[in-house]
Amino acid sequence: MFVRTESFRQFIRLYPVVTALVVIHIAIFLAINLPLFPQQLIFEKLAGVNVLIHMGEYWRLVTPIFVHVAFTHLLFNSFSLVLFGPALERALGKLQFILVYLACGVAANIATLLLKPPYYTHIGASGAIFGLFGIYLSIIFLKKEAMPQQGKQVILPIAALGVIMTFFQANINITGHIFGLIAGFLIGTVLIKIRPIRFL
Repeated sequence: MFVRTESFRQFIRLYPVVTALVVIHIAIFLAINLPLFPQQLIFEKLAGVNVLIHMGEYWRLVTPIFVHVAFTHLLFNSFSLVLFGPALERALGKLQFILVYLACGVAANIATLLLKPPYYTHIGASGAIFGLFGIYLSIIFLKKEAMPQQGKQVILPIAALGVIMTFFQANINITGHIFGLIAGFLIGTVLIKIRPIRFL
């Protein structure tokens, strides 16, 4: 379920949304880090800055989901998306998957807006990715027959480790991680009530 055996070309064809998200991550990372582009301007326009959101720049509830400055941050989030996104993209369909992914990320950013100081600045896909973990957890706990046993054995320890590490790493948006997870769990709870979800 979470083991990738496809070729690069097959992966792109089977999981176009996950592919597009990773491409956007990389493109924005390069735009911010290569001197060919107005690096600081791009970052300033896309980052989540609470005081600017309060002033009406509401796009900043969405754009931070795609922004990474450090290579390790980009690599970890993109790898997590490639590993855990495809099963949900296939189970939910392309449109519903991207809507759910963005909803989790926006929910994490709204929580950050409400609970963090006015000048707090945040970036990264972690809130949305924790949202995917939340969806998986809702299925495991509320509709366990839809999840293969091997999937449960992977998701439960990974989600637990992710939550634990959130509190022990520097420069982590704890609020975004936790509320992304909660949003995913709530969204998953709704999804399993309104449509059949089963992983192959």
